[in-house]
Amino acid sequence: MELAIIGLGRMGISLAGRARRQGRRVHGWDPDPAARERARDDAGVETAATLADLVAAMAPPRLLLMYVPHGAPVDANLGELLEVLTPGDVVADGGNSHWEDSVRRHERCRERDIDFLDVGTSGGTSDALGWQGAAFMAGGSPQAYALAAPVLRDLAVDEGAVHHAGPAGAGHFVKLVHNAIEFGMLQSIAEGVELLDRSDYDLDLAALFEHFGHGTVIRSWLIELMANALRNEQAWAALSTEVEDTGEVTWVLRWALERDIPTPAVTAAQTALMQSRDRESAAMRALALLRHEFGGHPVRRTGQSGPAEP
Repeated sequence: MELAIIGLGRMGISLAGRARRQGRRVHGWDPDPAARERARDDAGVETAATLADLVAAMAPPRLLLMYVPHGAPVDANLGELLEVLTPGDVVADGGNSHWEDSVRRHERCRERDIDFLDVGTSGGTSDALGWQGAAFMAGGSPQAYALAAPVLRDLAVDEGAVHHAGPAGAGHFVKLVHNAIEFGMLQSIAEGVELLDRSDYDLDLAALFEHFGHGTVIRSWLIELMANALRNEQAWAALSTEVEDTGEVTWVLRWALERDIPTPAVTAAQTALMQSRDRESAAMRALALLRHEFGGHPVRRTGQSGPAEP
């Protein structure tokens, strides 16, 4: 089955390249002509100048994966697509959208006999850029999931990395809880870096974290990424302590607060992230580096003005 990817940024182009390596025909669209050119040259994507042209180039039933920022961009693209798609087509939002927005989009598509999937995507751009695949957690109808599942399995790191979480909104809800768990884990690792950095010992932090990745209780992909970040960062002291905050974990925290569900670890991690703008901290430098390693989040240098470095 062919597929289309809307949004040819880091994640979109990475998964497009993996699909091409799996032998699938991939169509693509992005509002940036330069992004469309990179997708053609680097990943063999058949790009279109407009969303209408993209849909016209595909045979029904169509599967279209969106990797665009949450909020207005998703609704704008979906509005254009609903004018040209045909019954039985499936649109999947692979971004970090609010699950209640996804439920609303399911209903909007249903009015046109179009299926919608909310597909939380994890694995990070560093994984996808290496063509190793990602993990997908989908919400939506069984028939829409059945159409998309073979493609998602091709894009996934392994067969167990594709999961139908439940009905509309479930995919994005479980992905945001996943992100909340991630925040707590990242904060713990970052605080460990600060404890080690401020000790009385002259420690090789990169070598130590590489050691932690072999047989210890805390061994994990995040520990491996921390070792890699420490090994490759030459100007540790010049890093700003400000860490980019996309704000999505606050959706889960607000939902939990309304239901009196205690989340002390995740709440503390979110608070520390907000405090990162106001204090010098090795932990915050480590957190910025680690988020850059797995997700391509920007890092800033001390005194840097304007956009953060990618």
